[in-house]
Amino acid sequence: MSDASLLNAITDIAIDAGARIMTLYEKPIAVTEKDDKSPVTEADQAAEDIILARLAQAAPDIPVVSEEAAAAGNIPAFGDRFFLVDPLDGTREYIKRNGEFTVNIALVENGVPVAGVVYAPALSLLYAGSEGTGAFEKKVDAHRKADAEAPRTITTRKGPSDGLIAIASRSHRDHKTEEFLNHYNVRDIVAAGSSLKFCVVARGEADIYPRHGRTMEWDTAAGHAVLSAAGGSVTRLDGSPLTYGKLADDLANPYFIAKGDPSAY
Repeated sequence: MSDASLLNAITDIAIDAGARIMTLYEKPIAVTEKDDKSPVTEADQAAEDIILARLAQAAPDIPVVSEEAAAAGNIPAFGDRFFLVDPLDGTREYIKRNGEFTVNIALVENGVPVAGVVYAPALSLLYAGSEGTGAFEKKVDAHRKADAEAPRTITTRKGPSDGLIAIASRSHRDHKTEEFLNHYNVRDIVAAGSSLKFCVVARGEADIYPRHGRTMEWDTAAGHAVLSAAGGSVTRLDGSPLTYGKLADDLANPYFIAKGDPSAY
């Protein structure tokens, strides 16, 4: 299967997982805690079940590392090519019912996320991108995907001369982020939840997204792929690439910075 066909397949899978999430979103939300004290809901597991089954059909030769399975200790052996899945990124946003939660599916090759889909079903917004094809967004209702709008190409913007727009986490804002942004000419800071922060930069509505809190690889890979395809970058704070498949770090990310215009600031 070509990368373009694979991107189409994971896009369809993300929409179907989003449909299941939205069905559960209309009901009372029961919340439990995982061992790391992070919240988990029925929707997290239900979406993951759909994604894992569908990926096994679409690309049976590609291992899948997925959040809920990993939390249960089930991480398959994987090599240079594997999927990273967060079936419901932004569980806190889901619980708050503010709509800023996403389904994240990414394909990683040699440590680089080369294709990814970020779908926000409550907002009917889908972002996708891959190496060589660029990035796009489209409006798509999870329960009416046949009526989805035509995709629109998105690209990052050049660093503006009148100051940057920064984007930060809605649920994980910290003082280190504020201190970091003091080194830049920032004229405004906006907030968003889940992987949507990467997508806001990818569509040219923000310029910089620094993250000093803990994240896992499945949290960032899909948004990273979309932003890279749109012309941006995601690096460690020292400027080296943010890579994936870091088993020695238990698949945890270091602090990182996402930029729309890597050469400007």
